[in-house]
Amino acid sequence: MGDLRKPFLLLALVAVTLVVLIEVGSSLLTGGGDATGALLANAADLGVEVDGGGISEPSGRGTSYLALIDVVALWTTGLFCLSLVVPERVQGRIQGVATLIFSILLILGSLVLLIIAFVELTIMVSLFLAVPFGTLAYLALWGFFPVGEASLLLGLALMLKLVWVVLLLLAQPRFAQNKGLVLLALTTLLCTVVLEFLHRLVPVIVVSILDDVGALVFAIVAIIWGLVLLIGSIPAIVKSVRVTAALPAR
Repeated sequence: MGDLRKPFLLLALVAVTLVVLIEVGSSLLTGGGDATGALLANAADLGVEVDGGGISEPSGRGTSYLALIDVVALWTTGLFCLSLVVPERVQGRIQGVATLIFSILLILGSLVLLIIAFVELTIMVSLFLAVPFGTLAYLALWGFFPVGEASLLLGLALMLKLVWVVLLLLAQPRFAQNKGLVLLALTTLLCTVVLEFLHRLVPVIVVSILDDVGALVFAIVAIIWGLVLLIGSIPAIVKSVRVTAALPAR
């Protein structure tokens, strides 16, 4: 790490932070548009008359659930940056415990969000298949996903993730030899592309269902990464305890 280029590493931290902020705030940036006309048109196709006032587009969960994975990238990059200001001896003592706590919180949070997404997906599918009134209820709640807005945010997030990868390599080319970091980068890039593919795969009235499926997958992936971090933190904690025990008493 002696030839680490600090400005590039700090810029990488900024890039991945922006990614997480965009994904977390996606529910506020997408959806909310008027979908009344589309609901009335679909109701007419089903031969049902409804009062469609006040129907708005949903925001979806897929993009925001990507943050569960990208927060791992943020944490990892943050640890790299921590080495710039904290002595290696001190960092070695706190990194294991901090990572253990972070991984537990990530796993628990992902589990809760996984259950929420699963329950919502079950309701979606049940309503969609309950023709005609259940289908209309589904359309009113989830039937008009803002594909264009979500695509814009995903494109921006993907670009920033690529920038993050490039900046890390510019900061230290040997990061490419870190198998865990490479796998994490491939995971988040692939998940982003897959979500965009899911949004474009089916007609707009069922995009919300596939978006929720994507959210389920991302929560599971985040749990797996949380377990990886948890297991990886144990040797660091054991080493820190041994070093502390070996220090002479004062």
